[in-house]
Amino acid sequence: MQIRVIAVIGAGIMGSGIAQAAAQSGYEVLLEDVSPEAASQGLTVIRNRLEKRVAEAKLERDERDRILSRVRPSSTLEDCGEAGLIIEAVTEMEDTKKEIFRKVDGICTPETIFASNTSSIPISRLAEATRRPDRFVGMHFMNPPYVMKLVEIARGNETSDETVAAIEAACEKMEKVPVVVRDSPGFISNRVLMPMINEAVFCLQEGVASRDGIDTIMKLGANHPMGPLELADFIGLDICLEILDILGAGLGEKFSACTLLRKMVAEGKLGRKSGEGFYDYR
Repeated sequence: MQIRVIAVIGAGIMGSGIAQAAAQSGYEVLLEDVSPEAASQGLTVIRNRLEKRVAEAKLERDERDRILSRVRPSSTLEDCGEAGLIIEAVTEMEDTKKEIFRKVDGICTPETIFASNTSSIPISRLAEATRRPDRFVGMHFMNPPYVMKLVEIARGNETSDETVAAIEAACEKMEKVPVVVRDSPGFISNRVLMPMINEAVFCLQEGVASRDGIDTIMKLGANHPMGPLELADFIGLDICLEILDILGAGLGEKFSACTLLRKMVAEGKLGRKSGEGFYDYR
């Protein structure tokens, strides 16, 4: 089945970024959100990013207009019926994701492929909400999706070879580098990344080094573009905590979140999006 239309469910930071990456590669994109305002805002965010590229002489105005013409906001799941690929990019809550897939399973054709942008929830569990586990796959984009090259393709227990091949082809059309991984909590990226961030928070909590010291050591010592505490702020401390809890439930105590991280999330210090995390963005 040739994928012509991609429906992205969830118009937030990740959803709008995935929609932009798909539209830039020639796909017709439906950007769906339960809120009409959120769907329209997602399109506005894409427009603003493209306008910035035009202002920097990195994109022609005609190409900007062509990209925007391929993105259609919607707040009606029924519109997803025309899509050959559904990419879910909503909050990292298993019940919410399952409910969305349960609904679109009754709307889309049997050929439509379902993909979740989950960063940590096992794909086989999400696929249980549908009648197409063979056409269900993880498609974990990195943030921001319109820049970062990697896409983790998480293969569920029943994901078919044909589905994996179709998703690899879609990634390559979007100029991404697909890497297939076995279904496991956190896959590879977050299974390796989140313990590093968590351990950095433990080091801060225990007074082993200052915030700046920890980040500088990892930037200069491990050649990371961001230190782990700065990166946690960029991801969102609430997201880091959610992922660690999922990893802990699936893989054991070694992924238990640091008390300081839990305390900061409880206080609403979530990183860049709240204006304050390990760093102050106000």
